[in-house]
Amino acid sequence: MSEFDYDLFVIGGGSGGVRAARIAATHGARVGIAEEFRYGGTCVIRGCVPKKLFVYASKFSEEFEDAEGFGWSVGERAFSWEKLVAAKDQEITRLEGIYRRNLERTNVELHDSRAVVEGPNSVRLLATGQLISAKYILIAVGASPNVDESLEGGEHVITSNEAFNLAELPQRAVVVGGGYIAVEFAGIFNGLGVETTLLYRGEEILRGFDMDLRTAVRQEMEKKGIKVICGDNLKQIVKNADGSLTATTDKGVRIDADQIMHAIGRRPHTVGLGLESAGVEMDRIGAIKVDAASQTSVPSIYAVGDVTNRANLTPVAIREGHAFADTVFGNKPWTVDHSLIATAVFSQPELGTVGLSQEEALKRTPNLDIYKSSFRPMKHTLSGRDEKMLMKIIVDADTDKVLGVHIMGPDAGELAQVLGITLEMGATKADFDRTIAVHPTAAEELVTMREPTEQLRG
Repeated sequence: MSEFDYDLFVIGGGSGGVRAARIAATHGARVGIAEEFRYGGTCVIRGCVPKKLFVYASKFSEEFEDAEGFGWSVGERAFSWEKLVAAKDQEITRLEGIYRRNLERTNVELHDSRAVVEGPNSVRLLATGQLISAKYILIAVGASPNVDESLEGGEHVITSNEAFNLAELPQRAVVVGGGYIAVEFAGIFNGLGVETTLLYRGEEILRGFDMDLRTAVRQEMEKKGIKVICGDNLKQIVKNADGSLTATTDKGVRIDADQIMHAIGRRPHTVGLGLESAGVEMDRIGAIKVDAASQTSVPSIYAVGDVTNRANLTPVAIREGHAFADTVFGNKPWTVDHSLIATAVFSQPELGTVGLSQEEALKRTPNLDIYKSSFRPMKHTLSGRDEKMLMKIIVDADTDKVLGVHIMGPDAGELAQVLGITLEMGATKADFDRTIAVHPTAAEELVTMREPTEQLRG
């Protein structure tokens, strides 16, 4: 008889925690998992999945307009926010059911409760007060949206959590921030007919991405009618008698809105989890410190996903959870390589990227060949829409190795996934050049750019 109730107890039923629990169970471990809200975590319940559904909905306004250029006569149009939210809720409920059933099929025991750590091998379920022992504990509680607590009138701000379930669609919205979530929601609101302002304190949106792509996305967003204000931040929010809001920025700009949304980053969800008393080390923002194997400063406690603040993406959390389970319970040790991650921003237009930005590449080698092409997508030759597509390849001039590929335009995320495979295999520019183009596609531009648009030396 084991001295522990479980071989593994997972706190957090999101993507990383669920994957770890399932894989550990298939390796023969006795596994329990606790989730205080709904299984599926941020991505499924209030993140990637509902956001992508909203992006699809918001794109139809342009699709209707574009159809006329191809001979279609589109009649009267009307949009129902209530129908969209209801359809989204139905899909999220379906997906949560799948997560639960997949756990149950692998004999993982589910606990619908908040759980806190009470020691290196003990967890307490707050719903019942039950104390559970486990040989290993995995923390996979993710992160939650930041809010500016110093902002006067900050109690009137919503985050992405609330944006998915607003009672009604606002006529005017302000989105504060310049990252994935801010840029994506600005596009969603705008596409659904909301007068939208994006306010970001930095010099250009999408910090961390290639500068050419950052600038191009912002310019295209402005063409679509989004007002983008950089280099400024909210100073005050006042709620008016009619329920509307008036925001004032540090530079004195006044903006009237019906909703103001903060998308200013996320903070690891570790407050009140009991980690300090167990001896788990965290950094200044509350992220759990882990080694390459996701092990914390306490040997029996591990952590994966956004709570570690390594690469805060759902597929990364899933890989980390899988690696942990294989290593600890499957006798198949491996670690996740965070150095090359393909990713997409479902902005409008979409952005897909893999590898190094030009700025990052210059820190590694002074000799670069840059291949860049900006063109009008074929679809818009008939639709008449003023929208550009941008493709950029960054090559190490000394080795011919492709260091990064960056795309802005339709299906950029789909392209980034495939390109991630080629860069993982160490593709060179010569490999790209040898590849026969698929015509007519936008992607053929990736294998037909022969002469560098820029050569950086020394």
